[in-house]
Amino acid sequence: MTSEANYLVELQNLTKVFQINSGKGMKRLSLTAVNDVSFGVKEGEIFGLVGESGCGKSTLAKVVLRLLEATSGAVLFEGQDINKMSRQELKKIRRQMQVVFQDPYDSLNPRLTLEQLAAEPLIIHKYGDKAARRRRIEELFLQVGLPPELMQRYPHQLSGGQRQRLCIARSLALSPKFVICDEAVSSLDVSIQAQILNSLLDLKEQNGLTYLFISHDLSVVKFISDRIGVMYLGRLVELAKTEDLFSNVLHPYTHALISAVPEADPDSSTERVLLQGGVPSLLYPPGGCVFHDRCPFKQDICERQVPALQDRGGHAVACHFSGQLDMNIAL
Repeated sequence: MTSEANYLVELQNLTKVFQINSGKGMKRLSLTAVNDVSFGVKEGEIFGLVGESGCGKSTLAKVVLRLLEATSGAVLFEGQDINKMSRQELKKIRRQMQVVFQDPYDSLNPRLTLEQLAAEPLIIHKYGDKAARRRRIEELFLQVGLPPELMQRYPHQLSGGQRQRLCIARSLALSPKFVICDEAVSSLDVSIQAQILNSLLDLKEQNGLTYLFISHDLSVVKFISDRIGVMYLGRLVELAKTEDLFSNVLHPYTHALISAVPEADPDSSTERVLLQGGVPSLLYPPGGCVFHDRCPFKQDICERQVPALQDRGGHAVACHFSGQLDMNIAL
């Protein structure tokens, strides 16, 4: 993938391999959690990343933020490779790249008040004096829909939705350009999910944000995203604008994911696609196409050769037979 000037963040052939000890006296095993992934996130857009649990989405997020070191490949932020930055250079970039994690309770220190928690990034990056930090925190609370009167409370005194709003406020404290939402609403009730998603959309417009929105829930990603990338077993298998992905699905795995989205209409004729077998282990991935052992359309070449992610007029897919398959899906 070639670099484009309007990409705020770009991943180039990003790979992350973990070395696993299999036991005393036994050889170490390699687990490739992210495998040669390339895509760009345009400034001002919401890029959705979807896939089953364990497909490498969260690992990819941590590598993008350099919370984990990449094994190979590049992560460009405004054209600069963060993997080549010194610790001092990286600290400056971190002001522009923030994250909202899946579990708001696990990511908050229960011994600190909400004000102390929101102040942490401001203190680390030497933002003003105590009075200036307090004003900033009050401003953030109002932006995310938290009453400033809650500032002296502790995380256990909040609801799940309020805790997630606090995490969002912390991620916005330093006025970043890019925010990764890693399963940011998956632990919340459906009604609260809708509130948080609408808040994220409002905050995007108010602050000029760019999101990488990660979820296993395709209906949530469909609602909030401008473009969607689909991951399976560490690889990106399809990427398209949201409307195009749902109206012209090209990969059998995406087809199965979309068919599993619940329909509000009880008379809907959409047929559920049930994949055979389970997700293979990342320690022993299948050769060739990573999806071939569950794909109803596989042929001999699928077992031998890894399909490249090919752009088909703004809709990219990694499948040897994309465009030739009749998946008979009603969307």
